[in-house]
Amino acid sequence: MTICAEDLPSSWCKTAISEVCTVNPTLDKLAVSDDLEVSFVPMPAVAAGTGAIDVSELRKFSEVKKGYTAFQYQDVLFAKITPCMENGKMAVVPEVKNGLGFGSTEFHVLRAHSGVIPEYVYYFVSSDAFRHEAEANMSGAVGQRRVPTPYLSNCNFPLPPTTEQLRIVAKIEELFSELDKGIESLKTAQSQLKVYRQALLKHAFDGKLSAQWRAENSDKLDTAEALLERIRRERTERHKRQLAAWETGKKLDTRPKAPKPLPPLTPEECAELPELPLGWAWVKVGELGTLGTGVTPLKSRKEFYEGGTIPWVTSGALNASYVTKASDVVTDTALRETKLRLYPKHTLLVALYGEGKTRGKCSELLIEATTNQAIAAILLEGIAGKLRPYVKWFFQKNYGDIRMKSSGGVQPNLNLGIVENTAVPICSLEEALQLVETLESRLSEVDQLDQILASALQQADALRQSILKKAFSGQLVPQDPQDEPASTLLARIKAARESSTKRTAATTGRRTRKAAA
Repeated sequence: MTICAEDLPSSWCKTAISEVCTVNPTLDKLAVSDDLEVSFVPMPAVAAGTGAIDVSELRKFSEVKKGYTAFQYQDVLFAKITPCMENGKMAVVPEVKNGLGFGSTEFHVLRAHSGVIPEYVYYFVSSDAFRHEAEANMSGAVGQRRVPTPYLSNCNFPLPPTTEQLRIVAKIEELFSELDKGIESLKTAQSQLKVYRQALLKHAFDGKLSAQWRAENSDKLDTAEALLERIRRERTERHKRQLAAWETGKKLDTRPKAPKPLPPLTPEECAELPELPLGWAWVKVGELGTLGTGVTPLKSRKEFYEGGTIPWVTSGALNASYVTKASDVVTDTALRETKLRLYPKHTLLVALYGEGKTRGKCSELLIEATTNQAIAAILLEGIAGKLRPYVKWFFQKNYGDIRMKSSGGVQPNLNLGIVENTAVPICSLEEALQLVETLESRLSEVDQLDQILASALQQADALRQSILKKAFSGQLVPQDPQDEPASTLLARIKAARESSTKRTAATTGRRTRKAAA
């Protein structure tokens, strides 16, 4: 945090952190018993951005005296390694077991001198502005970058009189307490929105969301069985046309496959599914459309990639609701010589593989594209094509349940069989269209409210940083002319430090002479 001396009140001093704190103080380990219980603080025990710290874990001194960082009550811990430093893992040490604590070697320790308030030091070094500058001055390899001790020691530090430090800390904590209450309310509202969103999705597919509309239009609606029969007839007729075109040598290179017959849901399977409204039915995804997947053409075959223009999509692209750009491109040669298939716009894609949260995600193609083998493509055409938004919302609503159907060992995966046999609750086409319209309208309102809440949280964070900026430029609380000037405090700290250095040197000398004798 760059601060000019002329920006500070006259009673303040601009100095270096090493002038007001001992940076990484040493411990006389010979004076501590191996059996002494001490507090232990690993990096995860310090929260990011809140100053919270858990010192409840205990260890024997013999277990931690080597390879760990020592600290004590009221020291300031400062995570020096990326990304912990950027995330704000800093804290003031509370009371620790037997007055001694040990923690990760990735902590810098700042021990404030008498007259310097540890909480004031903490708020300064944990501010976004300070951490941003510290990040720019890290050293080391990528992933192992650290804030060097010399840099931290020499950082500018705005030092107010001790009594003003106390007033500043009290004011910061008062304002932050009010901010935290507001932030808690905003986060509670966000959680409630998530619950409401899940309730909307649940009621969309158990018939409750469209119950009133269905009652008002009951005399106009077909049953789900009638809709499914129309889809079956249309798929059969489509296959006949495609087969005729193939036999006459038009358009298609391979013999079109007939719609795959799937075994009906068993009574046992039906018993495990939720009850549906009258006229609805459970059907398998494979009864509504054609499913397929893709391949990854050999990377060693340059002719499969070089000069390619055909979009090729991997499962990572499915984290978004729509696929608008390719992960890579392949050539016509790859399309002819491998099992790649060019899927049309609006094909639904389901991620079969993928660590983290990718597996089970459903997205919609907005481009013509091929895919790799980690994706199930669901092609819904004709009447079934009108159900596409409905089916997509079903997959998004049941994302967690579909993931649970994964099979395999170390990295469980979905497969085409799991996807095509997934049961979907189907109603009449008219109700499905009405249901999607209602659902998307309600969810749009939810998204707008969520954006408002997210914006408010960003503003709260900006206000927090504004408070800190004012605090360290002397604008947060008024100055008191009766306060002892910071220059006097600084001189006293310097004198005490010099006196301590002389005492240490004298003690060391006596020990050396005694050992020699």
